[in-house]
Amino acid sequence: MIKVKRLNNKEFVVNSELILFIEATPDTVITLTNGQKIVVSDSVEDVMDKVIKYKGKIHSFEGR
Repeated sequence: MIKVKRLNNKEFVVNSELILFIEATPDTVITLTNGQKIVVSDSVEDVMDKVIKYKGKIHSFEGR
């Protein structure tokens, strides 16, 4: 799950496993696998960085 902000600056959480693609139109639009579109104030690069950081966190195991 990643935190993003709507255009009104309210923060919410998105399941990053459901992200189909992200586009800048010029607002950033996240399209989910169910077809739902979410417009956020975060840049495409910021959303990508959050997904990468989240996936790195869940795939790393302490004690290796």
